[in-house]
Amino acid sequence: MKKIVSLLIISLLLMTPIFAQGVQEDTSKVKIGFSKIIQHPALDAVEQGVMDVLTEEGVDASFDLQNANGDIATAASIAQKFKSDKVNFAVGIATPTAQALANVITEGTVIYSAVTDPVAAGLVDSFDVGYKNITGVSDMTPVEAQIQMLKEIAGVTRLGHVYNSGEANAVLLAEMTEAACDKLGMEFIPSAVTNTSEVKQATQALVGKVNGLYVSTDNTVVSAMPSLVDVANNAGVPVLTADPTSSEGLDVLIAWGFDYYKMGRATGYLIKDIIDGADPSEIGTVFMTKPSDIELWVNLDVAADLGITIPAEFIEGATVVIENGVKK
Repeated sequence: MKKIVSLLIISLLLMTPIFAQGVQEDTSKVKIGFSKIIQHPALDAVEQGVMDVLTEEGVDASFDLQNANGDIATAASIAQKFKSDKVNFAVGIATPTAQALANVITEGTVIYSAVTDPVAAGLVDSFDVGYKNITGVSDMTPVEAQIQMLKEIAGVTRLGHVYNSGEANAVLLAEMTEAACDKLGMEFIPSAVTNTSEVKQATQALVGKVNGLYVSTDNTVVSAMPSLVDVANNAGVPVLTADPTSSEGLDVLIAWGFDYYKMGRATGYLIKDIIDGADPSEIGTVFMTKPSDIELWVNLDVAADLGITIPAEFIEGATVVIENGVKK
């Protein structure tokens, strides 16, 4: 009996390493965590663009996709999760989530994407270099040029702007919008919100006072775009949005801004460079500067409903023209 027991013990001891090996974590994969402030088409496109590039480049990666649902406390919890999981890259899509990651992640690299001004957000000290383990991609848009286009096409003189007063990115863009209006001789009429549920009411409060609406890359407002556009169209007020990706299927007069899927791809290539040995602290903010990065959408159906004639040069230069409900 003692001999049998001894043989069993020896067998178990020999088997133990096999069982232990079976539960060991696969450390060969690059662990990448995504934290986006809220779900809407543009931020989803960034996420997809990153994953597509890394897959195409043959990076053996695992992806943890998290959504803060517009809540800063949730963004902080996601950051703590990524820290505990020891992700190699923590990707913050939009300013609040990028800030939450930067406040917590010290091991691994923080990558910001779709952040308008990373310097003002405290993520880096300069656009020219990164900060220790932080670098990323900006979605700074040509605010003044966008507003000038709306003025030229639709004759807008009183511009309404709904923005999230609690989001640094949105506040900065509101300030830039006001400055552009001052320069262009237009009246600026803002309406602040704190969450998506307030966007419709804020738009309703504006439409009787303005003859045009400008939607920036404000994540709170963009996520409530259908209700904003519905109110504006019912009041006969033209809308220009800086986010073509999120205007898909909506009756927006003009959409002029970045292709956020391409922004995600740029973010993916940035991560690949760091995997290959680049130092994030030496990488400056990546700006989308190629003409192909910018898209102009014009909706001739909305223009006809509003009695607006869009000049031929804008139609000819558009990436997408919508007419009779069809994208061309």
